[in-house]
Amino acid sequence: MNSANHTNPQIVLGTMAFGTQVDAATSFAILDSFVDGGGAWLDTANCYSFWADPSGLGGASERVIGAWLRARPGARASVRIATKVRQNPLVPHSWPQSAEGLSARAVHAGMAESLERLGTDHVDLLWAHAEDRTVPLEETVGAFGELVARGTALRVGAANHTAWRVERARSLARQQGVEPWTALQLRHSLVHPRPFTPLPEGGHRLLTPEDLDLARAEGLAVWAYSSLVWGAYTRPDKQFPDTYDHPGTARVLTVLDEVAKEVSATKNQVVLAWLLQQGISPIVGVSRVVHAEEALAARDVRLTEDHLDRFEAVR
Repeated sequence: MNSANHTNPQIVLGTMAFGTQVDAATSFAILDSFVDGGGAWLDTANCYSFWADPSGLGGASERVIGAWLRARPGARASVRIATKVRQNPLVPHSWPQSAEGLSARAVHAGMAESLERLGTDHVDLLWAHAEDRTVPLEETVGAFGELVARGTALRVGAANHTAWRVERARSLARQQGVEPWTALQLRHSLVHPRPFTPLPEGGHRLLTPEDLDLARAEGLAVWAYSSLVWGAYTRPDKQFPDTYDHPGTARVLTVLDEVAKEVSATKNQVVLAWLLQQGISPIVGVSRVVHAEEALAARDVRLTEDHLDRFEAVR
């Protein structure tokens, strides 16, 4: 797969809540609607959502996707599945103490368990969910490379990693003669928190200019999570977290209101279109079919250079 395919931005369906906060029937309806609307990528993780599951373990989201695939013969050919290893607790209700990590053993075991839950022989993209500095990077890189060589992961990427660790890993992959990480996943949206303010969400890492510089120089895909900031752009009951309380947010939201009216789109759609036009694939977690439909419609929203310049001037 060439870099042009790597970096072709798309709306990605975030399935984190499937099987926990979103029941199986609703999850199936969302998946059906997303695929019918031309969506392809599903983003999950082996740890989703241990914090919301009475078992204290992850796997619910992957099991729902697996059940949906079994109920829809032929559907596997029309979707691409991305999952992650690193954060699933090995002991119920014990995280991060018992998180599996990124040793070769953990990576191989995590992948095998994910494939079993998903009911497929491969995933299209496997992410290292976060850094694990207790394990030599060479070992993690080698394990991911082995999965690609076997065909159980078609591509590999790094979520919540610093740019220098990603480039170091890519260098190690070249030395080992294995497939390198070709995708980055980080938190990003039109509004951003105050600089240097710690994020309260465990494990989250913000996209930086350095990450984008690396991605554009090396032809890496960039995926953004929490791109709609949990509904805060449009829902009065969902406030932006305190770390977003600064003058820049107010300025951006004023321009967002104006642009949404000018292009006859929802504010969420403008945010998603803004990301897509920068070559970034937004992951959109939804709990209702109408949210999936709204997100896919963002592909038809065209922002002009003037719109982009106005956002840049106030961010």
